[in-house]
Amino acid sequence: MNKLTYILMLTFLFFGCSANKKNSTIFAQNFYNFSATDMKGAEISMEQFKGKIVLVVNTASKCGFTPQFEGLEQLYQKYKDDGLVVLGFPCNQFGSQDPGTNEEIQEFCQLNYGVTFPMFAKIDVNGENAHPLYQFLKESLPGSPGTAIKWNFTKFLISADGTPLKRYGSNIKPKNLEKDIERELK
Repeated sequence: MNKLTYILMLTFLFFGCSANKKNSTIFAQNFYNFSATDMKGAEISMEQFKGKIVLVVNTASKCGFTPQFEGLEQLYQKYKDDGLVVLGFPCNQFGSQDPGTNEEIQEFCQLNYGVTFPMFAKIDVNGENAHPLYQFLKESLPGSPGTAIKWNFTKFLISADGTPLKRYGSNIKPKNLEKDIERELK
């Protein structure tokens, strides 16, 4: 074996194994391996949603897409008895459109949109402080271009077994997710 072939083989083994290890770590995880803090400060394991179809949404209370809270609540009410749960994650990273405290955000959502689905404490969805759940979701279902969340009200549909299925941009209204949700609920 010549020296070049030997070096190429070693390079492939080193970098190939490293890449496979990274990918297997990402895909070995699933939604149920994560937890998040709710609006009252309690740590909630996503395991409690096992067997349900989950819609994860980064939200904001002062955004042009804020009226989507109404549509998200309608989805939740329509399908919750069939196994859908909507999870809201406030984020202030896009134009500082959710500057309030967790209590203020919760009150706003309930008073203005009648939100009854679970809401979590404010998080980052991008950058070095991004919540681990969002790191996982972005790696599992990259957007275009790249993995970063582009704006408020990006949505992720999660299967009953914890597999991320589909990512929807901010401009996709909640009612337009019904076919995908119904398909998963069958």
